[in-house]
Amino acid sequence: MFNKNKKETELIAFIMDNKASFYRFAYSYVRNQEDALDIVQDSIHKALKKQHQLKDISMMKSWFYRIVATTSLDFLRKRKRWHVTDDENLEILASSSVDTYKNLDLEQAINQLPLSYKTIVILRFFEDLKLEEIASVLGENINTVKTKLYKALKILRIEMK
Repeated sequence: MFNKNKKETELIAFIMDNKASFYRFAYSYVRNQEDALDIVQDSIHKALKKQHQLKDISMMKSWFYRIVATTSLDFLRKRKRWHVTDDENLEILASSSVDTYKNLDLEQAINQLPLSYKTIVILRFFEDLKLEEIASVLGENINTVKTKLYKALKILRIEMK
């Protein structure tokens, strides 16, 4: 445990340092700029309200990604809609981040994966989380995460041929 004021300060600094990554992660779910921004804002609000639940500062990254993932899934359940990326939104996303999709075929193949596989691929390769962190974010066993990752990669190899 650590001091509440210190915890809040470190949480805010962490969020500010990683806001672009959180935006890209939310965007990967909803494919809409405004909705992704709303999700990140809601996630920040939830994190600040529930910061008392964060017992170990070393778990902050996976804890916050889990909040973003849950908020994104809740949004999709409520809205029951998916957005196709138009050229304008794709240009906005591409110009605002370093980690952009270099290959639109890859983006399309990733978007066709089942949501649980897609989430794991994005967290592992685009957000650079370790498998243990992904398991923590998703609340799954690490072996389940590994299995889904390998299945997703196998599907992507088939799709990319």
